[in-house]
Amino acid sequence: MNEFKIPNEALVVVGDGEKALLLRNKGGPQDIKLEVENVLGHDNPATHEQGTDKPGRAFASAGTARSAMEETDWHQLGEDRFAVDIAGILYRLAHANKFEALVVVAPPKVLGTLRKAFHKEVVDRITGELPKNLTSHPIPDIEKLLTA
Repeated sequence: MNEFKIPNEALVVVGDGEKALLLRNKGGPQDIKLEVENVLGHDNPATHEQGTDKPGRAFASAGTARSAMEETDWHQLGEDRFAVDIAGILYRLAHANKFEALVVVAPPKVLGTLRKAFHKEVVDRITGELPKNLTSHPIPDIEKLLTA
């Protein structure tokens, strides 16, 4: 059960690393009615489509020892950049007083990236967080899951 209320006119962000829905609650805290204000997305191909280099090798400063370097996860970097972009958009909206209350719904990893990127002006308006991926759910299902 969610321990937070979603007041009338609250902004609800439902996102993952590739898509974000900006929804506005046109109902009350007990009768959520979400309307889509904006849909944000970006193209983020799989890592094997973005990078073709083999992982590098590191050589010890003394001796002949070598070790492999971890391959860069370009897909994860793209998701992190998208989350930072969302945080920037929310900062601009908060700075323009476009919302008083904010609910953030995102998978745990994305939610963590968002938390690090949020400006204090956004953090002060957060009334609830839900660590779930609901971006592929229809709006009525999101409403039900947020009131459960």
